[in-house]
Amino acid sequence: MIGDMPADEFRAHARALVDRIVELLENPGTRRVVPAIRPGDVERQLRDLPLNATAMSELLEEFERVVLPALTQWNHPGFLGYFPNTGSYPAILAELLATALNVNAMSWESSPGGTELERAATDHLRRMLGLPEPLFAEITDTASTGTLYALAAAREFAEDLGIRELGLAGRDIPPLRVYCSEEAHSSVDKAVATLGLGYSGVHRVATDDQFRMRVDALRAAIAADREAGVRPLAVVATVGTTSTTAIDPVREIAEICGAERLWLHVDTAYGGAAAVIPEMRWVLDGCELADSLVVNPHKWLFVPMDCSVLYTRRPEKLASIFAFTPAILRGGPESMDLMDYGVALGRRLRSLKLWFVLRYFGAEGIADRLREHIRLAKLFASWVEKSRGFELLAPVNFSTAVFRAVGADSDQLNARILQRVHTAGSVFISHTDVGGRYALRVAVGNIRTTEEHLIQAWSLLRAGAESQP
Repeated sequence: MIGDMPADEFRAHARALVDRIVELLENPGTRRVVPAIRPGDVERQLRDLPLNATAMSELLEEFERVVLPALTQWNHPGFLGYFPNTGSYPAILAELLATALNVNAMSWESSPGGTELERAATDHLRRMLGLPEPLFAEITDTASTGTLYALAAAREFAEDLGIRELGLAGRDIPPLRVYCSEEAHSSVDKAVATLGLGYSGVHRVATDDQFRMRVDALRAAIAADREAGVRPLAVVATVGTTSTTAIDPVREIAEICGAERLWLHVDTAYGGAAAVIPEMRWVLDGCELADSLVVNPHKWLFVPMDCSVLYTRRPEKLASIFAFTPAILRGGPESMDLMDYGVALGRRLRSLKLWFVLRYFGAEGIADRLREHIRLAKLFASWVEKSRGFELLAPVNFSTAVFRAVGADSDQLNARILQRVHTAGSVFISHTDVGGRYALRVAVGNIRTTEEHLIQAWSLLRAGAESQP
C-alpha cells in the first residue's frame, strides 16, 4: 500500500487517543511525576528498527509501555519545578489543527492567514500586558532565541561598527560588552558567545539584598569599561529571574541606557505574564522604554511548549540582520514576511495555540488563574516561615517560593531532601543556588495545581527533613 494511513483508521485512533489524553490529564494520580529509570533504559528498548510497517495499535502500546513511564510529567499538577507550564485543552486542540494544516508561515504569500494571525495574537497579548504600541512582535521557540535576536540587533544599533557587512574577524574593533545581573539567565551568555563576542563580553553586575541589579554598580561598570577602551553595547534586565524571581529596576536601567545610547533588552520570560493581572502591571514598569522584550506564553500563560514572543520597537534592526530573501520567496512591497526578522525560514503555526488560549480563557480568566497561583505560592511560603526547620531565601514576587532546610551541612541536607521527594514520585521540585547556598524551589504554574498538591509537597519536604540524621 502506498499513500497515507486510511482515514477511517486515523479517525478511530484519534478518538481513542483523545480519550486517553483526557484520562491522563484528569487522573494524574495514576502515574509518577518523576520517572524511576536509569540512563539508557528507553533507548535500549527502542533500538531495533523493523523494516516492515508497524500497526498503530502496536506503536501506541509501545508508547504506553516504554516511553510514557520514562517521561517527567511536565503537564502534571504535581510538577512544581523550574517554571511549570500547561498544555491546556484549548492549546491542545490548536496544536492538533496546526499539525493537520502543516502551515509554513515564513512569508505573507506562503501563509497570509498564518502571518496575520501571528500579528493579531501577539498584539492581543501586548494589550493584555499593558505594553505600548506600536511594537513589532514575532513568535520564536524560546526566550533564548529572542535574547539572541535582541543582542544581534544591539550590534546593529551600534551602526558605526558595520558588523553585518564586515564581521568581527580581522578588524580593529574594541572589545564589546553586554551587562546583566548576577541572577540573569544563561541565555545571555549563550547569545554573546554565539554572536562572537566571547564569554568575556558578559559583565554580570552585582545585585542587592533582594537579588536585583544594582544601578550604581551598572553605572560604575560602564564607566570603567569606557575608561579601559571596552565598548558597551547592551544591557539585559530581568523581570522574574530564574533562581529567585527578582525584578530588576528597569526604569532606572532604561535611563542609563538612554544616556549611554545602549540597547536595552528585558527578559520577562516568566514574570511578564503577571502583568495580565491589572494590580500586578507594575512589574513591567519601565519596559515601555526598552528596545526589546521577551515573554514566554509557554511558561505561565497555559500555552504548551514552545511559544515565546519577542517584542521590539526597532524591527528595522532585526530586518537589517536577517533579511536575505531569495527570488523564489520575494513578496510584494506591502507584504510582511516574518522570516526576515529571524534565523528560521520555516515557521510553524505557533500563533494558533496562543490565540486559542488568549481567546478561550480571556484576560479576566487568565488573571484569575494567575492570582490563584500567586496565592498558593505565598501560602506555601507562609508554611516555610512558620516552620523551625526551614527558611525562606527570597521574596515571593510571583508564584515561586525559594527556601531551604536549616541544619548542619545544609547543602548536603537539602540535596538529600530533594532526592527523597523525587523518589516518592508524586511531586517534582527543583533546586538552585542562592548566594552560594543550595536552595529548593516550589513553583506554581500548571492550571490544574491546587492547594492539595502543595500540601503533599510540604508533607514530603518535612518528612525528608525529619528523616535525616
